[in-house]
Amino acid sequence: MVGDSLNSLGGMLRHTARANRERPAFHVPEGRGFRTVSYAQAWEDVRAVAKGLLAAGLKKGDRLALCAETSQQWAYVDWAAQTLGLIVVPIFPTLPADQAQLIANHSGSRAVVVQDAKQATKFPGVDTYQLEPDNEVVALGRDQTLDDRTWDAMIDAVGRDDVATVIYTSGTTGVPKGATLLHGGFLDLCHNIRRTLPVSESDVWLSFLPLAHVFERFAGHVLPVSLGASVAYAGSVTTLARDMTSIRPTVMLCVPRLLETIRQRIVDNVQSQPKFRQWLFGLALQEGLKQARGETALLAGLLDRLVGAKIRERTGGRMRFFVSGGAALPSHVAEFFMAFRVTVLQGYGLTETTAATCINHPDDNDHVTVGKPIDGVEVKLAGDGEILVKGTAVMRGYWDSPEETAAAIDPEGWFHTGDIGEFKGDKLRITDRKKDIIVLASGKNVAPQRVEGLLKESEFIQEAVVFGDGLDHCIALVAPSVERVSRRQKAEGKPELAPAQMVEDEFVKALIKAEIDRTNKRLADFERVKGHLLTADVFSVESGELTPSLKVKRKVVYERYKEGLERLG
Repeated sequence: MVGDSLNSLGGMLRHTARANRERPAFHVPEGRGFRTVSYAQAWEDVRAVAKGLLAAGLKKGDRLALCAETSQQWAYVDWAAQTLGLIVVPIFPTLPADQAQLIANHSGSRAVVVQDAKQATKFPGVDTYQLEPDNEVVALGRDQTLDDRTWDAMIDAVGRDDVATVIYTSGTTGVPKGATLLHGGFLDLCHNIRRTLPVSESDVWLSFLPLAHVFERFAGHVLPVSLGASVAYAGSVTTLARDMTSIRPTVMLCVPRLLETIRQRIVDNVQSQPKFRQWLFGLALQEGLKQARGETALLAGLLDRLVGAKIRERTGGRMRFFVSGGAALPSHVAEFFMAFRVTVLQGYGLTETTAATCINHPDDNDHVTVGKPIDGVEVKLAGDGEILVKGTAVMRGYWDSPEETAAAIDPEGWFHTGDIGEFKGDKLRITDRKKDIIVLASGKNVAPQRVEGLLKESEFIQEAVVFGDGLDHCIALVAPSVERVSRRQKAEGKPELAPAQMVEDEFVKALIKAEIDRTNKRLADFERVKGHLLTADVFSVESGELTPSLKVKRKVVYERYKEGLERLG
């Protein structure tokens, strides 16, 4: 039936908007609070953007790059493009100009919607339209008309096998490649997630991760709209704590770094409290963890009311679960939240699989795994332990890159993830990246991510990158946590030092060495870090050590610190 197609993302939005006209679709930051936008109003807002895109001369199949911060404006541009059959190419606004241009040029984007004039300078020679200070896309279409019949016909002309988006991978091992994702893959995942997780139209998402990343794009953008649920957009990372208590979300996507930051802030705050409160907190943590493990914990209920309830209030008080992705969730972080009855579900997926491949369930949550494969997704292990994935959500291939596509997807349709894993019962556990395996001179293989995760369990270690290929032993580049090391120095009566001075200080060197030695006791002899280099540098996307999804570019880091690291070999 014309006007009722559910074969595309645009058709899905239309269906949801018509079925839930008065329900809240989006909560938009306004002042110190939020303004609510109904699905009916959101549909008209999307129409205004669609008119502007048509006025710009864009037509079905054209690539539209989108380089802006996460917001309802980003969402409107994406949804409008999907109704017109445009292929959206998201670009992280944190990328330097040369990388942003590479993506826009390689994808053949005809236009770029940017956050502001600063972002526009990254795309010389391409038509750009700014969202701030005034939305130039909406302004462009203000005198245009787009009636329901015409718009419906455009929506219905887009099918399951059409390309919805080309998302360029982070590029930890080379030049980014554009994963080509289809409308049908998104739609099937939405259907299968509803059979896998207890989510519904009554849920409220709080969105703050980059919508340019496939994780937030699917699970915090497409999925909630498929349910008729609502999405609140955080004002910024700095307002996130306030936004949580204001909007009181029930679901939130996050990365382990956020959870670690929340945990450390709570711990730091407790350490400034009187001794009795510190003791009470420690006991609540101990008893809560016992209870979470199914052990006898007679005081857990009382202590949870005194301590745990206050911690849950920091998330808004009605958080059903966080979904953690993008990197491995450290055990000490997972156990901290378990102890205070804050559910964190670890999941797994890649850009090439439209994000969602495996996820834990709130009633069957094992934080050392990434859970069971989602309904409709097949997962198996190759002979060398590599994780292979098959299903409709797997990309069609890499945009305009046939050789890379053939190397990633075998003739039977299995996508080779490059991740190494094992099954723990019917749940998948990720052990490392295939290309990240360190081969020592002895022939022993070391999984660096595991060693790095254990090192970063130390409160005094902010970042750790392990190397060792061809060496007799593992070595590491270590960035101390400036804030927590400074606090320890102050407690010991040591003078306050700048970060550059800190890494040369004998007290700090001894402190970090002791932490590494403590970690080494948990490792096999061949895995142990027997040499390390301290750095005061802060890794970032802008400086090149991190991908936009905050993964460490191991090769970049090694080249940058090569001289010092080679002295450790």
